[in-house]
Amino acid sequence: MAIKRTKAEKKQAYDRKLCSLLDEYTKVLIALADNVGSKQLQDIRRGLRGDSVVLMGKNTLIRRCIKVYSEKTGNKAFDPLMDLLVGNVGLIFTKGDLKEVREEVAKYKVGAPARVGLVAPVDVVVPPGNTGLDPSQTSFFQVLNIPTKINKGTVEIITPVELIKKGDKVGSSESALLAKLGIRPFSYGLQIVNVYEDGSVFSPEVLDLTEDDLVEKFATGVSMVASLSLALSYPTLAAAPHMFINGYKNVLAVAVETDYSYPHADKIKEYLKDPSKFAVAAPVAAADSGAAAAAKEEEKAPEPAEESDEEMGFSLFDD
Repeated sequence: MAIKRTKAEKKQAYDRKLCSLLDEYTKVLIALADNVGSKQLQDIRRGLRGDSVVLMGKNTLIRRCIKVYSEKTGNKAFDPLMDLLVGNVGLIFTKGDLKEVREEVAKYKVGAPARVGLVAPVDVVVPPGNTGLDPSQTSFFQVLNIPTKINKGTVEIITPVELIKKGDKVGSSESALLAKLGIRPFSYGLQIVNVYEDGSVFSPEVLDLTEDDLVEKFATGVSMVASLSLALSYPTLAAAPHMFINGYKNVLAVAVETDYSYPHADKIKEYLKDPSKFAVAAPVAAADSGAAAAAKEEEKAPEPAEESDEEMGFSLFDD
C-alpha cells in the first residue's frame, strides 16, 4: 500500500524538482493552458520526452521556489520568470531548438464543443448543406435566424451563417445547435505566450524571424546610425564612407573656385571652361550605344522572305 504524502512533503518534492530543472536548463517556454485536459497534457509530455520537461503547478508555489532558489544559489537569472506567472500557465524546460519545440507543442490541439458561457476564440460559421435533422428541429434555426428549407424530409441550410463572432460568449441556443450538428468549432492546446533564454525574455514571434528579416533590420539600423552620425558630424563606421565622399566634394569645390589643382580636379575644370564638351560627350555616347543596339537587332532579326508578284496580286505579263 502506497504511503500518502502530506501537503508539506509534496511541496518539498515539488521544490526539489523545480530546483533541479533550474540547475539543468537555460531555456524555458511559458505556455497558457486554458481548456487543456489532463489527457491532452499527457500526450504533450509524451511528445516532448527526451529534451523537454513540462512542469505545471500553482503560480504562488513556483514563485516561492524560484525566489528560494535565487537566495540559496545567488543565481538571479530566473527572477524574470516570476513576473510571467500570470493566469493558468505552465513551464516547458527544454534543451532543444525553441522554434521546433513550439511547433511540436502546437501539434497537440484538440477540437472542443462550444460550451455555454465560453468566449469564442474564433468566428464560428455554419456551412450550408443538409443537416440530417428532421423538420421538427426547425425551431433551433428559426431562433437563430438561419434560413432553411425542407429537402427530402430533412432540414437543409440554404446559405452559410456566421453564428458566433470572435470574442462573443456562446449562448445556450448556439451551443445546442452546434451540438446537434456535430460541429466542434473550437480547438485548444498549450499556447506559448513568452520565451525565456539565458536571462532574457522575449515574445514567441521572435522565433519566426528568418535570416533575411534579421539582415533587413540590421541594414535599417545601420542606415539610421549613419543618418544620425552625419547630422551630428560624429564619425562612426557606418557614416565613414559618406563623410569621405562629402569631404572629397568639399575639396573639389575649393579646387574649382581657386587656382589650386590636382589631376581629378583638372578634368572638372576643363569641362567647366568649355561646357560644349558636355553636349558633345553625351550624344557621342548615346550614338555609340544606339549603333551597338541597332547592330544587335540586325543580327537577331531574320531576313524577310521575298514575296513574288503573283503572291502580291500582280503579274508582269497579262494572260
